[in-house]
Amino acid sequence: MPDYNEGRRPDPSQVQDVRGRRMGAPIAIGGGGIGLLLLLASILLGVNPLDQTTSFDGGSSQVGTDLSAECQTGADANRRQDCRMVLFVNSIQEYWTGEFQRHGATYRPAQTQFFSQATQSACGMASSESGPFYCPLDGKVYLDLGFFAELQSRFGARGGDFAEAYVLAHEYGHHIQNLIGTLERAQQDRQGSQSGAVRVELQADCLAGVWARNATSTGYITALSDQDIADGLSAAEAVGDDRIQKTTTGRVEPEKWTHGSAEQRQRWFGNGYRTGDLNACDTFAGSI
Repeated sequence: MPDYNEGRRPDPSQVQDVRGRRMGAPIAIGGGGIGLLLLLASILLGVNPLDQTTSFDGGSSQVGTDLSAECQTGADANRRQDCRMVLFVNSIQEYWTGEFQRHGATYRPAQTQFFSQATQSACGMASSESGPFYCPLDGKVYLDLGFFAELQSRFGARGGDFAEAYVLAHEYGHHIQNLIGTLERAQQDRQGSQSGAVRVELQADCLAGVWARNATSTGYITALSDQDIADGLSAAEAVGDDRIQKTTTGRVEPEKWTHGSAEQRQRWFGNGYRTGDLNACDTFAGSI
């Protein structure tokens, strides 16, 4: 696992914790397996596929964890997953704040919301089955922490702290795209191995790699090992379109890809990590 700076105080104000909220049951759609289909359609995607498909009861209440009390130092990242995710959020945003400044621009912070079962975003309602997502309409990252167990058990990722960091950094990659104007290219053509949607996703992978290369410069993480990076690459491989298609349908159909192949996702994360340079993440030029 990464070495965390035990003396660096996390900033939980960047995270909204609404876990434990009581929600109504999702509306049934079609037959069995719909949760899996929705999850596969939206893993690491900056678009919510559950618009108008989930209902909430009128008596919802918030009973989230007091992260400010639980996450006092970097050492807490070793004992609590939620504190670790707070620290990753802090590191990712610390890096991009400085990177934008170096380019004469201003970074606009994005909150992360921890939720369980279901939540409401400006992009619509979502359940935990939809996986992590970024909503450009409110500029927030949404995450059910239970997703990481699913990533291992259902998709075969190796796991590890840095696999979690990769997923979060990918979603913040969509926030960066929203700020610089490339996120909208996903709408130009939404399927296919060379589509705008795939190019957007691969760029977010690359941006995650850029942060990973520079993570120790933020002061929240003191060291990353080769094993940490391997864990991140394993997570990227696990959510490749070809791998998911092969597992769920037994065949690979590149014309239906929305995120890129396992090889592409690993390669573009690797491009970002190897160079640590935003300029290495132009997935819109030439073949990918």
